Amino acid sequence: MQKNAEDLKSDGSLTKRWIMYIIGIYILTIGVSLAIKAGIGISPQSSLTRVMTVVYPGLSQGTYNFILEMIMLFLTFVVLPKGFKLKNFTSLIPSFVLAVCLDFNLKMTGFIQLDLYFSKLLLLILGDAALAFGLFLMIRADLVLMPIDLFVHTLVMKTQRKWGNIKTLFDCSLLIISASIGLIFLHKIMFIREGTVLNAIFVGQYLIFYSYLFRRVKARKDAANNNNLIDA
Repeated sequence: MQKNAEDLKSDGSLTKRWIMYIIGIYILTIGVSLAIKAGIGISPQSSLTRVMTVVYPGLSQGTYNFILEMIMLFLTFVVLPKGFKLKNFTSLIPSFVLAVCLDFNLKMTGFIQLDLYFSKLLLLILGDAALAFGLFLMIRADLVLMPIDLFVHTLVMKTQRKWGNIKTLFDCSLLIISASIGLIFLHKIMFIREGTVLNAIFVGQYLIFYSYLFRRVKARKDAANNNNLIDA
């Protein structure tokens, strides 16, 4: 996993990488917005922030997402205070950008109203494709970890467990918290459905697909450059 991530990193300038990172954030929030509008279940993180907008609609989902990121940054310090660095606060910058983009795209997709289950499923697939592509660009940019990802990474360092296992436990914890809040305040579980499971499957598979396409294109480009050098 680590080696594959290293292969995907961009070798462009810092400015180009930041542009790529911000574009990735924007595309990711489009995917999140489409998945929400599909209405058949969303990711653990989105389900928690979404249910909070129903419990207390005075704050937007982007705001709740930013609050969650700040909590995760604080927990990162609690888990491993000696490893916490001041530069970790810079992760709040992309978190704020994500919050703004998410609220904007939720408004832009507000007109979407679907009745047929098949159309909802297609929208979820499309949304997950966009979400994964945005995430792919952020991985390529190789800049700042979001506080939630930083927290998971810190737990991995603290426990010396596999990243995948810690991420799964973390996502399950978010689902439990989301379901509990729904039951306590709304007397029902909201936004956790089959789409939540599909999201976990699709996003991972899309990332594998995008990585495969990137390596194929890069290999062809490198081969073409080598041939040009030989001809020269």
